[in-house]
Amino acid sequence: MSRAAAAPAAPGNRRPPRPAALRRQWQQVPPEGVPIAFTIASLGSRFGAQLLDILLTYGGAFLLLLALLWAGALTWTALAAFFALASFFIRVPYYALAELVWNGRTLGKRIVGIRVVSLDGRRLTPHQIVARNLMKEVEVFLPIATIFGAADTRGVLNLLLLAWFIGVLFVPVLNRRKQRLGDMLADTIVVDTPRAALLPDLSTVETRRGYEFTAAHLDVYGRYELQVLEEILRVPPKSAEAREKVGTIAQTIRRRIGYDEAVPPAREWDFLMDFYRDQREFLESRHLFGDSREDKFYPGDR
Repeated sequence: MSRAAAAPAAPGNRRPPRPAALRRQWQQVPPEGVPIAFTIASLGSRFGAQLLDILLTYGGAFLLLLALLWAGALTWTALAAFFALASFFIRVPYYALAELVWNGRTLGKRIVGIRVVSLDGRRLTPHQIVARNLMKEVEVFLPIATIFGAADTRGVLNLLLLAWFIGVLFVPVLNRRKQRLGDMLADTIVVDTPRAALLPDLSTVETRRGYEFTAAHLDVYGRYELQVLEEILRVPPKSAEAREKVGTIAQTIRRRIGYDEAVPPAREWDFLMDFYRDQREFLESRHLFGDSREDKFYPGDR
């Protein structure tokens, strides 16, 4: 007698597919050990940011071209070669300097709401920024310029460059972190810029004030760290594990900001609440609640 066909698995035993939003979640663990949750930027938002940056850089090269033609400093025969050079010398410094000054964001990324961060949780280094953007030239712009800019290029070479271009476009599609080759080389990842504002109700909670902080204490951390601290302070610790976590965070912050006064375990929650309130007021009063102080790795640390 033949073996009966296996019955289909019960619907309740199947693993439900993860929503797209959950699949894009990623946690960055900075040196302090407190995870910061990010959402990996979608390919659509990255394409939109790239398109805006291309329009900006090539638009600048085009305006420069028109100015030189109008002034008679450029001949029509040298037009294509000069445009390629001008776009290169505008594009490369633009990407690198913008991401360096704006902490991982070009103008296109700022408009779309995404940014580049380091996988190790530290501030982006100039080496990472330069590496990922020079690799972008090899990945995208050089093949395009060669295919469309050189009429005498051999057909086989054009096919190879086209295959390379298509291949690198599929790299972020096929890997979990949506990294292109430049991101893999530089150990970076593109994420959505957190948009959640700090809630006002937490800063108005009545607690016993006992810890005072100077400007030097409050000049260390930035908005991201404050958002992480806010999430922790939403729920008072009730278990021993939660109290231990609060204690670790309080002592880490105390050491980091150079707060000399000892904080006993019974007062660690009050210490964090006082620090949160004063830190928030400090950032708002200094108008650093936005771009100028994104995190603790601001330019003054370099």
